[in-house]
Amino acid sequence: MSTPPLASGPQGPHALRPLLDTVLDALTQGTAARGGPLPAGGPEQVARRLRDAAGDLLPQHGSDDALHTLVRALAEGAADPADPLCAAHLHCPPLAVATAADLAASVLNPSLDSWDQAPAASELEALLTQTLAHEVHGTGSDALVTTGGTESNQLALLLAREKHGSVQLVHGANAHHSLHRAAWLLGLPEPVVVPAPAGTLDPAALDRALTDLHGPLLVAATAGTTDAGLIDPLPGIADLCATHGARLHIDAAYGGGLLFSDRHRTKLDGLARADTVTLDLHKLGWQPVAAGLLAVRDPADLTTLGHRADYLNADDDTEAGLPDLLGRSLRTTRRPDILKIAVTLKTLGRHGIGALVDQVCAHAQELADLTAAHPGFELYDRPVISTVLFRPTGATDDTVAAVRRTLLNEGRAVLGRATVDGRRWLKATLLNPHTRPGDLATLLKLVEGHTPR
Repeated sequence: MSTPPLASGPQGPHALRPLLDTVLDALTQGTAARGGPLPAGGPEQVARRLRDAAGDLLPQHGSDDALHTLVRALAEGAADPADPLCAAHLHCPPLAVATAADLAASVLNPSLDSWDQAPAASELEALLTQTLAHEVHGTGSDALVTTGGTESNQLALLLAREKHGSVQLVHGANAHHSLHRAAWLLGLPEPVVVPAPAGTLDPAALDRALTDLHGPLLVAATAGTTDAGLIDPLPGIADLCATHGARLHIDAAYGGGLLFSDRHRTKLDGLARADTVTLDLHKLGWQPVAAGLLAVRDPADLTTLGHRADYLNADDDTEAGLPDLLGRSLRTTRRPDILKIAVTLKTLGRHGIGALVDQVCAHAQELADLTAAHPGFELYDRPVISTVLFRPTGATDDTVAAVRRTLLNEGRAVLGRATVDGRRWLKATLLNPHTRPGDLATLLKLVEGHTPR
């Protein structure tokens, strides 16, 4: 058997071209076979089709059609975020240019744990993190690349603990689950949870909590809640943190993309006052997973991540001028996720990215208008970003859940679910800038047609 070709090196492009044709053909066939936003039949049928296509995944002798077979099977069994009726989660359809850049990253395969593995990529990461940190905090700040909001939130708590000791985390009842988990992982006290009666953190309740607490305090606010896309009152929270001497972290994994929009950027007023900010551009940034960052107002906070491994950042190498990358992450091997982000920002520019943000926010307003005008539906509230909560008028919580599952099992539509104000709502998270008004009307018709009367 001949040695398989490599993706990189002088012969890499030649070897990849026919394989790319194979992948694109398999994606086309799989998407056509699926015929909708996700595969029909529910978990058991989807699993059976995948198992039948995959067969023995470790055969004695390989198969030349494995690439086509498995890509086609995965595409047929995928939930496609580029389908306008796939609107359940903060799971965006990636831009073509970002995906192409991600292919180049995979081909070159640099690992950002030492300069000699990633000479240019390490410099590009430094440029990109500085650019995005300055977007959040202004000059003099820094940022780290992460796998997403969960890792960013964990790092934010770690930096706070290492700077201030065993901090007491205080967050709203609307906060992302990763904050509570991060406190557990880091051995911090059980978080103090402040009420969020309107879906956002209550400043008066926060003031009372901070007044009653002692020791180092860390407040975590949210700019873009997972359930409803709401934004905490950031300026008031920042004022309270200043009054009580508390450190402030803002989880803007969802809402951070509003920074690129002149129209919506003011919704993030107060963001720059946070000590750390979570960003996640595989949400409102149209990047392939993963594309997270943690922006840090004071780069000195990052010194606690410093670490030595002689084979990666020996003292004499560092003194001789080789950049030390180990202090840029808790991970060792890291792929260059910054390439796709940098290519996207440079290709579209601030205006282009901002236009995409404006489009999906406008789509959410359109869906809210359609819902509010329809007697068969109840709208939770006007959307703040691009999330719309609604439910059939008069339906029980069990009916809402059953309608969602029926649409999933039939492969007709992908809607999320949220429990707000003690009731269950259908959730549409609109992240596809190509969505049309007709798609939104179709979504409502599908829900209406599957709701028992």
